Amino acid sequence: MRPERLNPLFVAADSLKGVGPGLARPLERLGLGRVRDFAYHLPDRFVMRRAVADLDEASVGENIVVKLTPLEYRASAGRGPFRVLASDEAGNVAAITFFGRASYTGKKQLPLGEPRWIAGRLDQYGQMLQIVHPDHVSDDSAQSLGQLVEPVYPLSEGLTQNRIAALIHQALAGVPGLPEWIEPGLLAKMQWPSWRDALELAHKGSHEGARDRLAYDELLANSLALMLVRNSNRRQQGTPLTGDGSLRARLQLPFELTGAQQRAIAEIEADLAQPAPMLRLLQGDVGSGKTAVALETMLVAVEAGAQAALLAPTEILARQHYETLSRMAAPTGVNIALLTGRDKGKARESILMGLMDGSIQIVVGTHAIFQDAVTYRNLALVVIDEQHRFGVAQRLMLNQKGKRTPHCLAMTATPIPRTLTLAQYGEMDVSRLDEMPPGRQPIDTRVVAVERIGDVVGALGRHIESGHQAYWVCPMVRELESEDIAAAEARYAALKERFGDTVVLVHGQLRPEVKDAAMERFARGEASLLVATTVIEVGVDVPNATLMVIEQAERFGLAQLHQLRGRVGRGEGKSTCLLLRGEALSETGRERLALMRETQDGFRLAEEDLRLRGGGELLGTRQSGDTPFRVASLDQITRLLPLAHDDARLLIERDGGLTGERGEAARLLLYLFERDWGVQLLRGG
Repeated sequence: MRPERLNPLFVAADSLKGVGPGLARPLERLGLGRVRDFAYHLPDRFVMRRAVADLDEASVGENIVVKLTPLEYRASAGRGPFRVLASDEAGNVAAITFFGRASYTGKKQLPLGEPRWIAGRLDQYGQMLQIVHPDHVSDDSAQSLGQLVEPVYPLSEGLTQNRIAALIHQALAGVPGLPEWIEPGLLAKMQWPSWRDALELAHKGSHEGARDRLAYDELLANSLALMLVRNSNRRQQGTPLTGDGSLRARLQLPFELTGAQQRAIAEIEADLAQPAPMLRLLQGDVGSGKTAVALETMLVAVEAGAQAALLAPTEILARQHYETLSRMAAPTGVNIALLTGRDKGKARESILMGLMDGSIQIVVGTHAIFQDAVTYRNLALVVIDEQHRFGVAQRLMLNQKGKRTPHCLAMTATPIPRTLTLAQYGEMDVSRLDEMPPGRQPIDTRVVAVERIGDVVGALGRHIESGHQAYWVCPMVRELESEDIAAAEARYAALKERFGDTVVLVHGQLRPEVKDAAMERFARGEASLLVATTVIEVGVDVPNATLMVIEQAERFGLAQLHQLRGRVGRGEGKSTCLLLRGEALSETGRERLALMRETQDGFRLAEEDLRLRGGGELLGTRQSGDTPFRVASLDQITRLLPLAHDDARLLIERDGGLTGERGEAARLLLYLFERDWGVQLLRGG
């Protein structure tokens, strides 16, 4: 249960003055649902203004604060601007210019003959100086001088800078002081402010120490929680699993296992033989053979007389895994079942009975496999596919399904730079599949200018006529008026007009059943072309799909481009990936596309992505909102994560964990960053 002293931070946003139903949606889009969220909604940048005695001191293009006295109103005919001529104390005249409905505001804010302090950017129109739509107008010099450094916050439609700044100011006023959780020696060495002071300073100016301290807090909370999970897992009583090899000897895999697969299987077998439950991450590029490793792992459990479960993020992926595993494991005679939310009636009851009496040895499914109604005779191993789609809390729910804590093998096809693996999977041991099975053909990757889209559509037509299937990926669902971004719906309409009902559309805003139906049509070969957004980044395996077109490819990160490219090249036929680039290509965009042509090594691309993005996106997956961090930037993660990891280890191993003065403060930190599943693992937590 959350400590009471944190309650003021977790009250709802509507407790703030001025937050009503009209603001609920814009605030929700920014993730601002509680007072805590406002406190951590940090500025993107700051506007720096200079106070000047008169306009002679200022330069055109400079942000200033100056005292002006309105002299005259000048309204233009029609929709022209409304200007207020005003003079400074030296007699210089400038125009304060308003457009549209703002003319009423101009008269109200600037009564003739009454001095006002104006904050804004000084520009020139013809021979006249002007300030267009001033940022602030005040009759109080002290208030205007307080705006010399002003934060600029991320916004959503329906919010203004003034409104969000006022709400954040309110939220900060209600933030309580909290005890220090950072190791005293480190705090003194880094010369960081206290937590509450850091929050205040981060909103007032470019205070690097304050921003680093807040990022460090988040990294420490994450490291500490993952370490608690790891230590708790080691204390659990699992079921040692040692297979006799009888079932695995019957497997007839379509290829020889690579050295990387053999190493990973040996590491997993060693873990399974231990009394403490395994907690291992299997990182493997698209097509590196993770499924074969998972099957070998599950057969060890079955050979040892136990059950295994494979958890997939979507029903389509679960069904695909079921078919693949059933085909590969057919010679072994192992009973494999599929359980999803779609299963009802007698079929579902039969599966539940089989899991309960142990006649079903391996189950594949979605989150339905850990619902309350599902019980197992002896679940000793859980394999989680696409681990990044599931949180630690969900995995802990699965742990409750066995008589003892099951062994856990998590898999991901998202290449993660080594420098960030600790941040994402710090509680796990890691195995990497860094070799591809023999015979897998490289994907022919080409960069094509968008002006040649007609040629691409013609080639697509010939591809479809030859009996093959293709993907066409767009950056977003619908086009924005303000930006020329390829949209899936418009591209779908154009391609459907050309190719007819053989074209299907998939994006994240469709109802799940509509999306699933389209994906299934494509998977069964009833549709030849799938138009989609990045929702197919992790998706179905269609060996007959041998062409991938990615429109405006320069808008995607390297890791994401690599994931999308991995949808093709899954069969024996030669596959092609066409990267359609826009007209305006930055140097980074050019380098990114060149790297895609040069290599198909996902781990190398992940490292290069990290280098090219700098302080931008954390992983190639952030575009889908998938990152554990809200405060820490990539640069801060790289610099501060090793410190946070060492600090967390010292707290647990030397300083008594979550007991004692600092331990109690660290407990507050875990709740503050909602890593309290780490607390729950402790007895009495």
